[in-house]
Amino acid sequence: MNPSGTATLAHLSEYSEIIDARTPAEFAEDHIPGAINLPVLDDEERVRVGTLHKQVSPFEAKKVGAALVSRHIAEHLETHFHDKPAGYKPLIYCWRGGNRSGSMAHVLQKVGFKAAQLDGGYKAYRRTVITELEQLPGHFGFEVICGPTGCGKSRLLRALSALGAQVLDLESLAVHRGSLLGRLPGQLQPSQKRFESRIWWQLRQFDPAKPVFVESESKKIGNLRVPDALLTAMRGGKGVWIEAVLDQRVTLLLEEYGHFLDSPEILLEQIAHLLPLRGHEVINRWRALIENRQWKEFVRDMLLNHYDPAYMKSLGKNYGSGTTCPAFSLAGVESSDFDTLSGKILESSQQTNEN
Repeated sequence: MNPSGTATLAHLSEYSEIIDARTPAEFAEDHIPGAINLPVLDDEERVRVGTLHKQVSPFEAKKVGAALVSRHIAEHLETHFHDKPAGYKPLIYCWRGGNRSGSMAHVLQKVGFKAAQLDGGYKAYRRTVITELEQLPGHFGFEVICGPTGCGKSRLLRALSALGAQVLDLESLAVHRGSLLGRLPGQLQPSQKRFESRIWWQLRQFDPAKPVFVESESKKIGNLRVPDALLTAMRGGKGVWIEAVLDQRVTLLLEEYGHFLDSPEILLEQIAHLLPLRGHEVINRWRALIENRQWKEFVRDMLLNHYDPAYMKSLGKNYGSGTTCPAFSLAGVESSDFDTLSGKILESSQQTNEN
């Protein structure tokens, strides 16, 4: 922290807590990972003050804003800050490092806390994320998990992570499984900015000397775009092919997409989007299987006639190494099977990198 009471992103780890003083809506769209939201204006109040600034005068807006900000800071002092020790050292930011974070930092400093204000606020943070996402991916060697839909690539990533491997689970960060049917029940995807923040934060934790395991994703995961530099680095990585027999894949998919079994009407709506691609005959066959609750037959048919051809076409175009890379077979669908497989992959990776 410099003498003026401001700090940069390079100093994040020096602080007890990172506080986002922006509104709940601003915070929800994106924020520094690990930050908590203690707004000094709520969403409606921010609109009210902004309208006064434009339609009446900056002076009137500041008077109203100061009263609202003071009231919220007092509430936070009586709740969040009331039991903080004298050595408490929070870093506070708002949109541009201006009045909102400045007001909170000033009051906390007067109390005796070692509070600081983030220089440039969220805007400076966002610029850093954009810049570093263009550079960071190139520092890592990616090992790309490839294999047909239903072979358990996401489960394998979790097993690899549990063994201490560096894993970038983009579908987890995007809150989406990546396919037409990949939306997770009861969960919304983050904003594009939030997705990028999560990726940036994860990459910053990795050691460039060690490989990073990632799934062979396409450019979009649900509604979100994978950053270009990251996608380029992934496509230039080493491939790891996972083999699984058809029955294993059907079992895994029925487990992971079991929510559709209770809501077949949603599934029927989704497959309708494939009509231009697959035609009436295929779609009508799938509809009949769904309506008759012939789930295994439906999944098997969809794998063979939609997902497998689409995946192999995409893999050949975007991940050429995935078609000629070392292959590993999934012995079963239990957690222990993924643990065993991840151990074999890690051992192979270490031997390859040592050579």
